[in-house]
Amino acid sequence: MPQNNPPSMTPDEKIAALRRSMRVHGIDAWIVPTADPHQSEYIADRWKTRAWLTGFTGSAGTLVVTQDAAGLWTDARYHIRAAQDLAGTTITLFRDKLPGVPTYVDWLATELPSGATVGYDGAVMSVGAAKKLSRSLGGKGIAFRHDLDLAVEIWQDRPGLPDGPLVLHDTRFSGETRASKLARVRQLMEAQGAQVLLMAALDEIAWTLNIRGSDIAFNPLALSFAVITADEVRLFVDPRKLSPEVHDELTADGVIFAPYDGIEGFLQELLAGATVLIDPDKTSYGLARAIPPSCTVKEAASIPRMLKAIKNATQLAGFRDAHVRDGVAMVRWLRWLDGAVAGGAQTEVTVAGKLAEFRSQAAHYQGLSFGTIAGYRANSAIGHYSPQPETTPTLEPAGLLVIDSGAQYLDATTDITRTVSLGAPTPEEQHAFTRVLQSQIRLATTRFPRGATGVQLDALAREPLWREGWQCRHGIGHGVGHYLGVHEGPPRFSPTGTAVIQPGMVLTIEPGVYFEGRFGIRIENMVIVVADGGDEFGDFCSFETVTRCPIDLTLVEPSLLSDQEIAWLDDYHRCVYDTLAPHRRHAARDTQTPIWSAVETAKHAGLTRFTGFDLFSREKSTADPGLSDSAKNPQS
Repeated sequence: MPQNNPPSMTPDEKIAALRRSMRVHGIDAWIVPTADPHQSEYIADRWKTRAWLTGFTGSAGTLVVTQDAAGLWTDARYHIRAAQDLAGTTITLFRDKLPGVPTYVDWLATELPSGATVGYDGAVMSVGAAKKLSRSLGGKGIAFRHDLDLAVEIWQDRPGLPDGPLVLHDTRFSGETRASKLARVRQLMEAQGAQVLLMAALDEIAWTLNIRGSDIAFNPLALSFAVITADEVRLFVDPRKLSPEVHDELTADGVIFAPYDGIEGFLQELLAGATVLIDPDKTSYGLARAIPPSCTVKEAASIPRMLKAIKNATQLAGFRDAHVRDGVAMVRWLRWLDGAVAGGAQTEVTVAGKLAEFRSQAAHYQGLSFGTIAGYRANSAIGHYSPQPETTPTLEPAGLLVIDSGAQYLDATTDITRTVSLGAPTPEEQHAFTRVLQSQIRLATTRFPRGATGVQLDALAREPLWREGWQCRHGIGHGVGHYLGVHEGPPRFSPTGTAVIQPGMVLTIEPGVYFEGRFGIRIENMVIVVADGGDEFGDFCSFETVTRCPIDLTLVEPSLLSDQEIAWLDDYHRCVYDTLAPHRRHAARDTQTPIWSAVETAKHAGLTRFTGFDLFSREKSTADPGLSDSAKNPQS
């Protein structure tokens, strides 16, 4: 029975309400992951139960509540932010992965007596996580409940399901028809001996069927499930999302529609003896249990997950083109920023809004790829800081600003971070910035043998930071989807990055170092993995940097850089200028005089510095550094 709760409750009051429901159902510990029925990284408001209970709104974290204690586990990206959000509550922050910090499973093993009952919503807990719980706690005689959603009982104004329309993604952007993709998926299903493929991950469904949606903030995805067999594709989706055009085109390619909430019933009717392929990390425990015992369940990495990680030629061209438009927006913003900050009326929120405005004027723009992270001074040390209008500081012509942002375009997804000095940087800031820059250069220039994994390359990038005794407390980079999620597996540069890095993959390189309470630095570019020859020792690969945006040279300490590193920096800025300069707009009064002057080189503390952008020269331009018509509407 739902509880009658006050309209506005504190986190501790919500935890108390949860405990009352736990007692009613005989549950000793309740686990609340950050998850939805599709195991998405970013989730619709309806499933943000952990955020609603705790007040911590970061994209990662697990809440565990017993009758006597409550703990939140989150990774290093959110340690500082979570501590701030949980201040004043009785919820204990566990800084996941730090030495001496138990996992929530280990914590439960010590907190609960034999015979206790642990509960969780099986509709959102993954198969892999549920099995780990069972292996770790089952030996203590602990029982499990997975058939409840206690949020239904305590969250009175819980949002409903999003109802954005489902749209088609044109093959001129995707580079492959859905018929071709389905043929490839079925071929790999046959190779694995599977007659049925259950797909719950929204980005994998979107990629396979060339569809997109708007149900998840910053992610062009539609709530749906899909089941693929040798002779049909069944898409479980709210029929209100389907326009006649979408319905007819998908039907023409053999797609059969069923209601979104009909997936479990369909699975329960699968023919006996069928082998059903599921990804345990992308399938909820409750959904997997709907598969009849007469079927064979085979757990493996999802077939579309790896297929979509390797982009085709059309997609790679889209990434390159989109980064020209994205680079123009970044340059316009950087030129605007210098004068705007001097005016004294800008905050983290307003500068993030201005960057979104510049991006929105580019061709194929569909929105941001994540909430812009704009952190000034001490806030720049908070890895996934979220500026709020009521608390954001006013920017001054001093200190560092870290701006991590990106956009969704029909032909690509972008992600870029720049650290900008708003005044004269300190020697300490220059020293730290240069080490992070060396980390960026180290990986961007690496040539590596085919078969190398993300963990190996991650370690290479960290050496300049380790030399100082510093740690980058997040992965050095992650895969990026093609007009999909800005974070895309399986490729990533991290201590857990076991996937092989292959040609056609698109990733970020984003080393950073953060000094709590003082400042942080991150430099992020996106790269394409390309084949780079070979000999009797095998084939090799390297990286093509596609991000087009200057790096603040006022923050560089030249004496730390080698000749090769300086050459890379100069070559990068030359490439940025040569790529973006054709899109400059001419001054209104004299169409022969470009706002961006012809490229000039000048020595800046031993470095070749391109001043054609006038980005960091502190020279104010009264002209509007706007987009050219060709940048707004490039050739498709």
